[in-house]
Amino acid sequence: YLQPRSQLLKVILLGDGGVGKSSLMTRYVHQRFDQRPQHTIGVEFLVKELTIDGMHFTLQIWDTAGQERYRSLRTPFYRGADACILVYALDDRRSFTNVDMWRQEFFHYSDVLESDGQKFPFLLVGNKSDVELAEVSVEDADAWANQYGMRHLTASAKSSDNVDAAFSHVAAAWLARAKAESATAEAAAATSSTTATSTGRIRVRAGGDGGSSSGQLGGSGGKRSGFNCC
Repeated sequence: YLQPRSQLLKVILLGDGGVGKSSLMTRYVHQRFDQRPQHTIGVEFLVKELTIDGMHFTLQIWDTAGQERYRSLRTPFYRGADACILVYALDDRRSFTNVDMWRQEFFHYSDVLESDGQKFPFLLVGNKSDVELAEVSVEDADAWANQYGMRHLTASAKSSDNVDAAFSHVAAAWLARAKAESATAEAAAATSSTTATSTGRIRVRAGGDGGSSSGQLGGSGGKRSGFNCC
């Protein structure tokens, strides 16, 4: 029995220290919540398999240290990211204010251009939805996310609310983008093929030699070579 091919996705978690990035990752992968989690030093990662619309994914989830002193350790791992989850804590207004700084840091050190930010699979997650008193309103967070074309979810690593949904969303967003790019490439290839055929016919009539021409269209320069999503 042959196992279906799995698409590897590198997912980066960014946000201030103490917002619960490690807890979200641990809850998603191991289905547990640590009451006294240790602060991440540098970076850590876990792996989880999932299936979206019949396609198998291996999520490589990278948890980065939120403290400034660890910047030099975490930033090299931004390169090659396929999706990014920006995390803040609903009971910490400052962590929400800093989300924009984390977004800018991602663009600065990753290989993703800010001009492509609306297309890149970002997700804003407000963790600790189980707290009684929140310092950040859902309306404020929705408005911030909307201006950058990303979705906002509130979640709780403690209760597991919306944790699975968050990681499933970024995988689905990546798949939707890949399908759209594949369709665009196929349409461009069809147009090029039609143009080449038309040009060949004109050449035959002009030269009268009855010859034919053929061409080969190169593949698109996607990050994952050989991917065929459609």
